[in-house]
Amino acid sequence: MENAGRAASFLVDRLFSMGPIVVAAGGGNNGGDALVVARILTAWGREVTLVCVGDGHDRGLLHGWDVPTLDASSLEADGWAGLMPLGATVVDGILGTGQRGAPREPHATAIEQIVRVGRPVVALDVPSGVNADDGSVPGASIWADMTVAFGSPKLGTLLHPGRERVGRLVAVEIGFPPMSKSDAGARVITGGWAGSVLPERALNTHKNAVGRVLIVAGGPEMPGAAVLSARAAFRSGAGLVQVCAHPDNRGVLQAAVPEAIFVSGSDAEAVASAVERADTIAVGPGLGTDDWAASLVSSVLGRGSCPLVLDADALTLLADGAVDGWQRAVRQRPTLITPHAGEMRRLRPQESSNDRVDQARAAADALGVAVLFKGAPSFVAVGDGPVWLSSGGSSDLAVAGMGDVLTGVCAALAAQGLAPEDAGAVALHLTGTAARAAARGAGMIPSDVVERLPDALRDTRAPGSDLLEWPFVTFDEEAPW
Repeated sequence: MENAGRAASFLVDRLFSMGPIVVAAGGGNNGGDALVVARILTAWGREVTLVCVGDGHDRGLLHGWDVPTLDASSLEADGWAGLMPLGATVVDGILGTGQRGAPREPHATAIEQIVRVGRPVVALDVPSGVNADDGSVPGASIWADMTVAFGSPKLGTLLHPGRERVGRLVAVEIGFPPMSKSDAGARVITGGWAGSVLPERALNTHKNAVGRVLIVAGGPEMPGAAVLSARAAFRSGAGLVQVCAHPDNRGVLQAAVPEAIFVSGSDAEAVASAVERADTIAVGPGLGTDDWAASLVSSVLGRGSCPLVLDADALTLLADGAVDGWQRAVRQRPTLITPHAGEMRRLRPQESSNDRVDQARAAADALGVAVLFKGAPSFVAVGDGPVWLSSGGSSDLAVAGMGDVLTGVCAALAAQGLAPEDAGAVALHLTGTAARAAARGAGMIPSDVVERLPDALRDTRAPGSDLLEWPFVTFDEEAPW
């Protein structure tokens, strides 16, 4: 508790360096953290008022320091506003990780008054009113500008709707022992981790040694999806890209991606040769779900042993039973599937859980593949290990064609030697980083992301630092808004 309070106090003092501090403390451990913050900031010379909400406060944590203290029950509505003039900062320690259900009185009123006054808020571990496990918000909740997580971020602070109430999320080391894989149900995809698993090119190499990708995409009148996937694969480091598409798309594809080798999806011999040359095969974007597409997917899955990335229409064909023996085929080779919510429901209609983490885990276990479950946030699950969670995306990515870009990136990384689950996780990081670099807001299109992928690769490989460079900060992610 002392370590947690000291780390949080340092962040408050450095990042909210002006004006008075109002510390709202509930009972229990979260309130204890808040009392330590109130004492330390007072000792450092800040103007602090402690507001105790409810019962169970251990005043001994003040260690004899004279911290002006009020009981929330004595405050009228205007009393909260009087405590928080312009320039004030609120430290939220009302409710912690053990809170379940909607906040009850007197906590609910305190939360509502803090939100009403509208001053900057730093939440301790989790904003009061946000479920630390699943991110649900069943009642009144704090809208924090920054949340200081003790030890590691809580899963609920990375899931919506809780995530938008968390603000900037900073995790601090407070003396916990190191975590093992069994200690955590999820891991956050960070730039540091992604950089550590990205393949390095040898100085003396050639196109066939750095990843040969075959993209099976682009049915009649749908060449755009194939174009986006192929360009994304090249921009993510693939050395050679073949595009197997409907023969009507040859002209468009060769004009839009002249670097790629066109393969007619109606030429069985050419398809077989392309499959044999590939290090990874991506199947599905804009392919269609007619008999031609089903026959092509059956032919591709029935040959070779290289890794697969299955997306979009390929998943619909598999879910509809249009490809015989597909489950055995994908189990026999490294496979990543990339469904969105609708495709997941088609693949797993018997799934009863509404928890997206559980859905991803269950699909990975039942199908014997790695699953990149797209959404906000996206997850990567495989086997019985922790899921990877990408919290760096934004609503700017919610536009047609982004999934085609992601498929191309996944395929390029898998062709360069990454395991399917690592390829999916790193692809999520790269596309999210490229989107932030593009900085187009709601007007962003998939091509904007494709063009910034080389920048994302360079920045991820380069040694970097968190936004906060203090050694006790282990994670730092900007607010999603």
